[in-house]
Amino acid sequence: MIDSYIYVIIALLPLTSCMLVFQVNPYYALVLRGILGAVAALVYAVLGAADVALTEALVGTMLAVTLYAIAVRSSLVMRIGILKEDMTQVEQDSSFAQLIARLRKIVNKHHLRLELVTYPDTEALQQGLSEKEIHATCIQSESKVLHLEKTETASTSLVANHLEEKLYQTTIRVRRLYEILQSELSAPETILTYVSEANVEEKH
Repeated sequence: MIDSYIYVIIALLPLTSCMLVFQVNPYYALVLRGILGAVAALVYAVLGAADVALTEALVGTMLAVTLYAIAVRSSLVMRIGILKEDMTQVEQDSSFAQLIARLRKIVNKHHLRLELVTYPDTEALQQGLSEKEIHATCIQSESKVLHLEKTETASTSLVANHLEEKLYQTTIRVRRLYEILQSELSAPETILTYVSEANVEEKH
């Protein structure tokens, strides 16, 4: 007669499987996949199938989770190409740095990492987009955003000052990323544009 604790261990298999299927965070899913493999190996060992338990522990758990972790780490990233001269603005407290911070916050909500890739000039930037080295580009546009700021002088009169801010053009070649940013990004200093892969190749 099988001891009652074995039923408890076996019951963990469908429970962990259901949690794995409905998990939206890929990193939590990796942890659950490792737990599922460990439970399966334990069940095989308890039931006397030591060789199957060893195979499950080595291949189904350790190797599979390692490969999944590498795949998740390399694929869940949004690569944005910027000009090398704009990289210094990212390190400073500028409008471009604030824009990058907003983009990073949005993609992090969707379990993505934001990676900045620098290019020496606009031509190399467009080439990187056409060759699918990056998912999007963010460059400064020729037009600027005008803001009206009211300041109070010593005579308590209000003076209107027009402040110019740089406007950036963000071009995205992945439609899903474009839809996410279009719905969640509220930044007046950037213009979002979607280009299909065919249009990118034609421009190149």
